[in-house]
Amino acid sequence: MQLSFGPEVEAFRAEFAAFLDANLPEAPEERSKSSADVPEWARRWQRLLFDNGWLLPANPPEFGGRNASVLQQYVHLEELSKRRIYHSFNPQGVGIIAASLLSFGTEEQKHRWAVPILRAELTASLGMSEPGAGSDLAGLRTRAVREGDEYVVDGQKVWTSGAHDADVLLTFVRTDPTAPKHKGISVLLIPTDTPGVTRRPFPSICAPDDLDFNEVYFEGVRVPAANRIGPENGGWTVANGSLGHERNLLWLSHADRLADLVRDFTPHTGHDRDAYATSVMDLHALKLLGSAALARAARGEPDVAALSVLKVMGSEAVQAGTEQALSSMGADGLIHPALSAPPGAHTIGHFASGWFERYTRTFAHTIAGGTSEIQRTIIAQRVLGLPRS
Repeated sequence: MQLSFGPEVEAFRAEFAAFLDANLPEAPEERSKSSADVPEWARRWQRLLFDNGWLLPANPPEFGGRNASVLQQYVHLEELSKRRIYHSFNPQGVGIIAASLLSFGTEEQKHRWAVPILRAELTASLGMSEPGAGSDLAGLRTRAVREGDEYVVDGQKVWTSGAHDADVLLTFVRTDPTAPKHKGISVLLIPTDTPGVTRRPFPSICAPDDLDFNEVYFEGVRVPAANRIGPENGGWTVANGSLGHERNLLWLSHADRLADLVRDFTPHTGHDRDAYATSVMDLHALKLLGSAALARAARGEPDVAALSVLKVMGSEAVQAGTEQALSSMGADGLIHPALSAPPGAHTIGHFASGWFERYTRTFAHTIAGGTSEIQRTIIAQRVLGLPRS
């Protein structure tokens, strides 16, 4: 399969490719593996992208973009992927939190908070999941009580990536405990230096040295009402918009991981040719279905159910393929050295790892951006027409 684009899109790609070739920073050899720990050179890189309209090209120029079309956004990500680079070391802050502020915030909030996040002057983290309310946002219990021009927040978040290095938290709270679960939620932007905010980082089993996850506690935290994003009790709409920013082209990241898997598995195909062939077929199928969804989006026909299919298929294909690669090599898979990047890759923000670490990390991919279970529910209802019960 070969995708082709019109001259306007290809001219956009060529301009961005030339910019990258002329401006790629030289990353130091020793750099942190934590996406939340943002070195100064990475901040300069993100700021350069913002100032030239290449950070989030769909945005208007004043917010780091150039009003790009869906297809132009796709080739922008393709060029980044070819060079194995990230546009930001704070992907949640840029792709979800700043995007949510631009969609639902006031003009003052956009310039006070969104622009500094996009320009890497502030780092932001997303406070959604709670103990007992991981994938079920409607079950959250962190409470915010209005007192004059402030909210007083009490509760706990968990799995909050990068919170220990974040300047602000986009926090989902319950402001009306008497309302139906979906209708009593609001969104507050809470600076992490506010009295009563406590952040406790903890490791994951797949990367014990990478303290990216956090527990976050709120004890009598006073937040100005001016920091509320969207209307009071209108947080469910903000949540759907926030996650929508994350999901639109999420399938492309899974296609990249599958392509990496196929490339790195190639020298070991003698171990299990069937597993290798399955990953190759999954990669082509994902790109074909993703391209069809992309074409519909370019025509103004967004398909939420198709994105759910792509999310489940992509994340689980990466997990299954990595498991097969690890299993087929037996004990060698446990001691395999760090896998190298392809020739010519710049690898800013990408950290090659052995097969076992890669496999353990795949479980995060079936959770982040919407769990496979939740995606299957969406597919059942919106594609198959099955009843909720």
